[in-house]
Amino acid sequence: MSEEEKLPFAKAEVTRLMRDNLDADKQIREQVKVEMNKFLGEILKNVCKQLNDYPYTTIDYEMFKESVYPYTNIERINQERERIIMHLESIKNDCDLLSSDVKRTMKIRDVAEE
Repeated sequence: MSEEEKLPFAKAEVTRLMRDNLDADKQIREQVKVEMNKFLGEILKNVCKQLNDYPYTTIDYEMFKESVYPYTNIERINQERERIIMHLESIKNDCDLLSSDVKRTMKIRDVAEE
């Protein structure tokens, strides 16, 4: 069985789609074409696995939209991730500041009691 027979999609179609979305001066190595094809097949499997989690025998558009959300909204997800990280950094800085204040205050009290 050749490599092309194991691919989930027609290699020519995946290559055409890649060329349609890449700059004209880009060349695509064979391994990239094959790995893109496998990657797209894995995404399809993951989406179908999530669709199988629904108890219904008919898959509707809302189910599909929910299943592909991580792939279609990756930019929004990354922005939310960055926002959360920034907020956590702010909380960390506040905790460090409070810790310094407590240490400084306790040090003054320790010295005053002696």
